[in-house]
Amino acid sequence: MSLDLLGTVVQAPSAIEFWETVRRSVDGPAARAGLIVLIGFPLTFVLSKTLRRAIGGRHGAQAGLIAGKVVFYPLLILLSISVLRELGFSLAPLLGAAGVLGIAIGFASQTSVSNVISGFFLLGEQPFQVDDVIQIGDTVGRVLSVDMLSVKLRTFDNRFVRIPNETIIKSQITNNTRFPIRRADLNVSVAYKEDVERVKEVLLDVANAHPNSMMAPEPSVFHDGFGDSGVNLRLTVWLTLEKFVEGKNQLLVEIKRRFDQEEIEIPFPHVSLYAGLASDPFPFVMTQAELVDESKLASEHDPLH
Repeated sequence: MSLDLLGTVVQAPSAIEFWETVRRSVDGPAARAGLIVLIGFPLTFVLSKTLRRAIGGRHGAQAGLIAGKVVFYPLLILLSISVLRELGFSLAPLLGAAGVLGIAIGFASQTSVSNVISGFFLLGEQPFQVDDVIQIGDTVGRVLSVDMLSVKLRTFDNRFVRIPNETIIKSQITNNTRFPIRRADLNVSVAYKEDVERVKEVLLDVANAHPNSMMAPEPSVFHDGFGDSGVNLRLTVWLTLEKFVEGKNQLLVEIKRRFDQEEIEIPFPHVSLYAGLASDPFPFVMTQAELVDESKLASEHDPLH
């Protein structure tokens, strides 16, 4: 690069003028096209990734993902058009053919268009974000990405699930990680012979003694009806989102241990099996009058009499 060119670059008021200066300094359309490919495309990737990290760190991973794509795809299209222009391709026929092809593809891909429109609604409403744990139908998983056509999930047994945006818009969505705390409902059943008030005291004592149990809202115990084998109770404990699974599991183990310690019976279905004499046929004894009647009936039908 000459000194005059270097001075021009230093005095350039904007990045566009700098790029035009560099482009004109390279002789030949093929060389300029190669310069665009070697510099423009890697710079687009770096710029998109940098913007994604910057926006994601300030406004969340989903906003960073969208910002990166908004910058990446337009720049990619502009660079591709610039390469074609430098190589001498006329863009007018290409644009006309692209328009006709776009109409044909539009008629053939109505489902994809519906998914794109649904994707805009999801991005605007934001019922969930990247890294949230959601449930859609019977599928539960962590959100990997929110794209224009679909949402990608990773289930807890390490499977990849792709759900079209149109399906999500029409389905009920449960976001399990939207709020910082969550209530754990622990269903417990005790035998009818047990003192329910004493059982409630034991359950509350277990909840209050647990280190992950929140005191506001405080734990509560509710009567949940009468079952076939015992009284159904429900212990509700509020836990932080990070300790929810661990805390719920520990509470169930501690309830079983305390019930054993307090000799509180947890009912279960009983099945009784009888063998031996208890399973013999019922005895059948005829009276004397019935025996006489049977003898008379037999003699009347006997052909020898």
